Amino acid sequence: MTTGVRRRMGVEERRQQLIGVALELFSSRSPDEVSIDEIAAAAGISRPLVYHYFPGKQSLYEAALRRAADELRARFVEPHEGPLGARLMRVMGRFFDFVEEHGPGFSALMRGGPAAGSAPGPGTPGAPAAGVMIDDVRRAAYEQILDHLGAKNPPPARLDLVVRSWVALAESTALIWLDGRRIPRAELESQLVHDFAALAAVSAAHDDEMAGILVRMLAEEPADGPFGELLARLGTLAARIPAQPSGQDAR
Repeated sequence: MTTGVRRRMGVEERRQQLIGVALELFSSRSPDEVSIDEIAAAAGISRPLVYHYFPGKQSLYEAALRRAADELRARFVEPHEGPLGARLMRVMGRFFDFVEEHGPGFSALMRGGPAAGSAPGPGTPGAPAAGVMIDDVRRAAYEQILDHLGAKNPPPARLDLVVRSWVALAESTALIWLDGRRIPRAELESQLVHDFAALAAVSAAHDDEMAGILVRMLAEEPADGPFGELLARLGTLAARIPAQPSGQDAR
């Protein structure tokens, strides 16, 4: 019979372990509900040893947020292969994978920390660090979408507005969805991809440059792809609208 010997971790290895443990706890409960004692117990070390690696809960929380932000940023990276609609569907799938895996942690990150909108109390994780990190995630998502569209830098003003609006929409939609999950996730992912095309189409109706971008974007889309599906759905909806008699004002 052999006796297991606990391997001594190096400083960086232990720090990474603590960050992973903290992120897992913050992802299952609101970060302000998680104590240093719980983190220490989950890591199999003493409370004083946690403070040996991190000065306090704030610094550990920020490190966990940084790892979460890095992982979320990576979800928007997509090879430039195939139609844009299919690429956005894959991105939305990975994005909602993250949202499901890190529900409370995702909410805390996107809302700037558990004390968003108010001053955090002593020892409570605060908003500034989370705000900077999520701004980095938003910027990365924005730049990825522009890159997939082959947009110049800086992009046209209307395209800039469309992409920024869509990134904000995906974020707010995910936060609302977490509160009850009343719409099937797959339907929501598809709807968000359709939302991107709809935002682009409305903008194209007001601007020739955006119209050219939209035409190029749709030219490579298959009929059975996400954007083709949206056009079919809109066609079916349009057929249900009663036609107005010629020359008669709609009342």
